[in-house]
Amino acid sequence: MSEVEVRLVGADEWQLWRAIRLRALQDEPAAFASTYDREAAFTEADWRSRLGGDGPAVLASHQGQPVGLAAGFSDRPGWLHVVSMWVDPAWRDRGIGRRLLDRVVVWAGEHGLRCYLDVTVGNDAARRLYEGYGFVATGETEPLREGSAHRCERMVLRDVPSDMPSDMSDH
Repeated sequence: MSEVEVRLVGADEWQLWRAIRLRALQDEPAAFASTYDREAAFTEADWRSRLGGDGPAVLASHQGQPVGLAAGFSDRPGWLHVVSMWVDPAWRDRGIGRRLLDRVVVWAGEHGLRCYLDVTVGNDAARRLYEGYGFVATGETEPLREGSAHRCERMVLRDVPSDMPSDMSDH
């Protein structure tokens, strides 16, 4: 397998981000608090604003084509809310999800923030990734989004993983 690059992206790469985010929303509609229809209507300014915010936007790509993404934003003092985690089904089980989390967690640490996320109840593959990484369930649940029958559960990262790479180079 050729190398997968995992790197932070900014507002100028909004088109790459938009393409993979919309793919993710179509592939796993029950995994996200947003919907394909909502985000397909976003303007260029909306996408640029999301990527130019105060949190990380991380893209995994192979030969310039996006294969995974993750992001985060600080919505509570001292915390980074990890969102938008997704890896293309053809690229799963290759460690890409963990590498995306590594990049987000390092960013959070550099900014003095702890990490938490929400996982859809029943999304066992995502839950296994998060638990294997060190996230623990809090028992708090809430509806995935208004009008959804799905629920999500809050998980917090207890500690930075002991096998966290010390050199977060892009390759």
